[in-house]
Amino acid sequence: MDLGSRDAFARMGTLGIEEEFYIVDAEGRPTSGTDDLVYGRDPPPEIPEGFDHELFTCTIEAQTPLIEDPNDAADALGEVRRALVDHAAVDGYQIAAAGLHPTAKWRELEHVKKPRYQAQLDRIQYPQHRNLTAGLHVHVGVDDADKAVWVANRLRWHCPVLLALSANSPYWNDFDTGLASARAKVFENLPNTGIPSAFADFEAFQRYERRMVETDSIADRGELWFDVRPHTGHGTVEVRAPDAQRDPDVTLALVEYVHALVVDYAERYADGESADPLRRELLDENKWRAIRHGHDASFVARDGESTLPLGEVVDAECDRLGVSGIRDVYESESGAARQRRLRDEAGVDALCADLVLSP
Repeated sequence: MDLGSRDAFARMGTLGIEEEFYIVDAEGRPTSGTDDLVYGRDPPPEIPEGFDHELFTCTIEAQTPLIEDPNDAADALGEVRRALVDHAAVDGYQIAAAGLHPTAKWRELEHVKKPRYQAQLDRIQYPQHRNLTAGLHVHVGVDDADKAVWVANRLRWHCPVLLALSANSPYWNDFDTGLASARAKVFENLPNTGIPSAFADFEAFQRYERRMVETDSIADRGELWFDVRPHTGHGTVEVRAPDAQRDPDVTLALVEYVHALVVDYAERYADGESADPLRRELLDENKWRAIRHGHDASFVARDGESTLPLGEVVDAECDRLGVSGIRDVYESESGAARQRRLRDEAGVDALCADLVLSP
């Protein structure tokens, strides 16, 4: 049973970016393509490890190699995206990005045959059968296991902020849900999702991880699908809250923010700062506000006594951490608003075309 170890947490500040995408046809509609792109031929030379399946044959994951210097994130992300788009084009496919594809109907699309996913479908049933979601996952290296758990605890308050900024999935089964991120609501129907409880230290987290595997609650540690978690294999804190993005600048702004948060909290851990007292129920309320309202959300503050609109949170975080990307994201039209506007003004075909990554 591979549960990772303390030894994995050896590097501070490295980056890894995972993005989930939709394989679409010439009209921008989801189509079965992962067998061709994953198994059909060798991966592109720029990405020797290739691309991986997601649950449906119309979904695929691309990830950067380990990024030593965060200043190299834009180049690394761009290279992976270009390689995926070119790889797909050889077989006549395009690549689209959103938290949910607005026209995708899960009952009409195929699941992959990969044994891992077939086992999940059998065990979880309905919630996994309809899990046609696409997210952004950001890994930041942390050089101490107990520090990583402490940082992950602190990042729980920020996950709804990241979700609100990234909200990019108003449509589900060709229906306007009234939500800014329907993806987050669909995904949290799975077990072991959402904002986790805080853990006292690495031993407590690893004990929980081991118990979940030993009781056959999960097949492996990768099935702990929380919005933030210490990754005991990679030695990182992994943030999984955001919707997937078509615009790489939005992805990079979210990555910049996550990296700055992890580095900042790692320094605070060394200073012995105490953890937040905010209850998980209030964190769940903040996530619901992000799901429902996106850029228009306000959040229960850390003191539990007041609320803060997203714009105030963004201004404070940019000033505190010395980042700027999330301010640009907040001041621009949200992904959810853009999708609704395009569909209203130009129709569903224009919306589908807009979600396609540029070659």
